Amino acid sequence: MSGLEVGSEAPEFALLEAPGKTVTLNEELLKGPVVLVFYPADFSSVCQEELCRFRDVLADYNDMGANVLGISVDGIFSHKAFKEANDIQFPLLSDWDKTVIRDYDVVLDNLAGMSEVAKRAVFVIDVDKTVVYTWVSDNPGTLPPFDEVKLAVEKLA
Repeated sequence: MSGLEVGSEAPEFALLEAPGKTVTLNEELLKGPVVLVFYPADFSSVCQEELCRFRDVLADYNDMGANVLGISVDGIFSHKAFKEANDIQFPLLSDWDKTVIRDYDVVLDNLAGMSEVAKRAVFVIDVDKTVVYTWVSDNPGTLPPFDEVKLAVEKLA
């Protein structure tokens, strides 16, 4: 396992969501806590299941004042097609240069021949940039404990 520890400060990032549209952690935290969902690849079956499960409870997170952000090393055009195919209503951000997966220590060295993709990981970050929950899996086939993630956000509400 790896990743940031609870109590540490979440590294700032500025990632593209779409051409000309950058999302930063600082701006998102002005709106409320953030659930960062790192995932290996658009259009893989486990990633699709994971992001659709977050999609299905997005209203619950929004009701608690939290925002969900997905991050992978896939490009913005892949993200756009993946969002449209799965009706995902939260931002999917492109860590194309792999800086953020390194900053958050969630680099999966090899996935089916692709080098340095995101491990499946979830971080809940409070408005003061404190990491209040972490879950990181070395097995890309493992889904996060959705109930634990939700509970971590409820504690901030």
